[in-house]
Amino acid sequence: MSEQKPTTLVLPGYLGSGPGHWQTRWEALDPAFVRVQMPDWEHPSRDAWCRTLAAALDATLDAFDAPVTFAAHSLGCLTTAFWASRYASAAQLAKVAGALLVAVPDPAEAQFPQDATGFAPVPLTRLPFATIVVASSDDPYGGVPFSRTCANAWGSRWIGIGARGHINAESGLGDWDEGRDWLASLAAVR
Repeated sequence: MSEQKPTTLVLPGYLGSGPGHWQTRWEALDPAFVRVQMPDWEHPSRDAWCRTLAAALDATLDAFDAPVTFAAHSLGCLTTAFWASRYASAAQLAKVAGALLVAVPDPAEAQFPQDATGFAPVPLTRLPFATIVVASSDDPYGGVPFSRTCANAWGSRWIGIGARGHINAESGLGDWDEGRDWLASLAAVR
């Protein structure tokens, strides 16, 4: 395995991540952060998003001999869980060092996007790579109990960061160095 820094696939949620979002800022700070371009940000389909993630991972693995990490937000977290549990090959899973799963949304919440299809029920099986679930105490898309349930089922470390809304651009995180440190800790585990 190469000693080069792992590539991080950035997995935004519904509608993507705008210019002030921590994911977009991370991409601007470091070319090793590469956004997965979903086929339809306004009408997410679990099947299409998981297949797009698989193709992006294959393209990344063809280009780099290094482990890959995921920086997922919102619906990107559910995409990661579904991909790992139902779509991924053993060869793909072997190359994933870990995933930072931020603001996991609950499909049962009233705020969950009506245009998102196939994201329920959420797979509640252990994920085959290291994960950290980061949650806010006042996230309108997914409460603390739901994020803890997911973290426990997935074998994730759970981190609560207080009242930060949906942990997006409106949360005032800036470059969110703490989140990058958590992501780096996942790569170091490998």
